[in-house]
Amino acid sequence: MRALKNHPELCAINTATFGFQVPLTLAIEAIAKAGFGGIAPWRREVEGQDVKALARQMRDAGLKVTGYCRSTYIPASTSAQFKENIADNLKALQDAAALGSDAFVFVVGTLANLISARAQVQEGLGLLSQHAENLGVKLALEPLHPVYAADRSCINLVSQALDMCDEIGSPSVSVIIDAYHVWWDPNIERDVVRGGAAKRIQGFHVSDWLLPVTDTLNNRGMMGDGVIDLKSLRAMVEHAGYNGLVEVEIFSSANWWKRPMDETLQVINDRLGETF
Repeated sequence: MRALKNHPELCAINTATFGFQVPLTLAIEAIAKAGFGGIAPWRREVEGQDVKALARQMRDAGLKVTGYCRSTYIPASTSAQFKENIADNLKALQDAAALGSDAFVFVVGTLANLISARAQVQEGLGLLSQHAENLGVKLALEPLHPVYAADRSCINLVSQALDMCDEIGSPSVSVIIDAYHVWWDPNIERDVVRGGAAKRIQGFHVSDWLLPVTDTLNNRGMMGDGVIDLKSLRAMVEHAGYNGLVEVEIFSSANWWKRPMDETLQVINDRLGETF
């Protein structure tokens, strides 16, 4: 397993960690100044802005764009809405390419009929996969914890995501391993090995699961403040062949989003190699 201590260049910062309290241009400056190696911006920070200028700023700062967050939900109750969702994702995929991002992150959405939702997700990713290949951007499918099955994602297991990758058959479709969403899964080691062997692991995201749970979406913890064995999970992912940046992504409306960026980045730096 790689030594992270004193090596912030091996980590990327997902800008959601700052709670979108500052413009992306300032986040880029702060992340680069703190020595981190990558950044993962969100569409809400990019759309309507000068995408080429943002890409140039990140490139000049020496930051690798590990992912562009996130997709429009794919499943829809009507054919017209489904087509609109695909078109919206295609536009965002083009922005991901313009930013020089390695991947466009898919949080896929859901419907009351999970079988129908999953079928639509597979169809939608299939439709987008050739465009992704042409643009050189991965479609990074991120399974979410089952608590989100009713409102955010019908893909809740790494095995489901990998099955979908196999069914689509495109090298442009990959999987993100997010510790917050997969730490509980009894089959996670088996599926990480499978994903590594298929060269489908596109990213590894870290935060922590706090107790008590007060908000399943916006109460994630700083690494080391919760119950996830992040070191073991990282060892598992890296042993499977992943050597990309470790991405920190902390949704924390009651805590970290209220703190200055520099403080948050310093704490992350202090935790490198100690808790994850």
